[in-house]
Amino acid sequence: MAEEKKKGFFKRLVSGLAKTRDNIVAGFDNLFSGFSSIDEDFYEELEEILIMGDIGINATNAILTRLREQVAQQHIKEPAQCKEILIRSIKEQMVVDSTDYEFENRKSVILVIGVNGVGKTTSVGKLAGLLKSQGKKVILAAADTFRAAAGEQLTLWANKAGVELIGGQAGADPAAVIYDAVAAAKARNADILICDTAGRLHNKKNLMEELRKIYRILEKEYPEAYLETLVVLDGTTGQNALAQAREFSQVAKVNGIILTKLDGTAKGGIAVAIQSELDIPVKYIGVGEKIDDLQKFDADAFVDALFLRKDHNEC
Repeated sequence: MAEEKKKGFFKRLVSGLAKTRDNIVAGFDNLFSGFSSIDEDFYEELEEILIMGDIGINATNAILTRLREQVAQQHIKEPAQCKEILIRSIKEQMVVDSTDYEFENRKSVILVIGVNGVGKTTSVGKLAGLLKSQGKKVILAAADTFRAAAGEQLTLWANKAGVELIGGQAGADPAAVIYDAVAAAKARNADILICDTAGRLHNKKNLMEELRKIYRILEKEYPEAYLETLVVLDGTTGQNALAQAREFSQVAKVNGIILTKLDGTAKGGIAVAIQSELDIPVKYIGVGEKIDDLQKFDADAFVDALFLRKDHNEC
């Protein structure tokens, strides 16, 4: 059953990344068939294709440096032979270590941050569903009291996921909601408390203050809980998502990224850029509206979907 789910998700990922793939793969096909030798022009053209695919300058440079080394070491002469090395190199850039999911197996608090409109509240609900399906006892905290509809939206997701929600009135102090949620998590012996927090980056000072307050409460009231901070980014915004991740990492200790809206984006390569530029792993990706449309990031599956490699598709 889990294997079937995984296959279904991979199919949705393949179809979601179609626009990104069209951008990259068409360029690749021309490159690998148009060049008869591996020279500076070949590398320049490849660099342009990767950057145009939103893979980012740092990631592109790292990938090309590795490719040049391997081409020299293995005495490769044919451009077509570079393709496998290139794909392998991108996968290596993207691998998420299993220890990065340590919080899933401990008593944890997950703080979810991100600007409004990126799918933050939806991601909180889907993450609750994913962890509940692993047998975890999950409680949600509706600490985004700044946006009036956030609490209602999260209530719907809590019902879908079958988890308890602790909320506050619109405009209430988010730290007070966290305080109540921690008390509930301890009383009910919850495995994981997921907190939806307000996502306003335009006033970083307020956000920093709010997060500081939340961190203080968690340290004081729930020191035994492992603290994980995830930033939600909209995959359709490309380099803008990278800028947001950078801003959030300046105000919080960000452990990972949830990349949403990968269904239909032409900018899916941004996942590679984020990992390379900020050294923050993409831990979950979302490709749809249903509760099971959020899954752990799988570098092999993602890169295969980016290049539509048949071997992964058929397995």
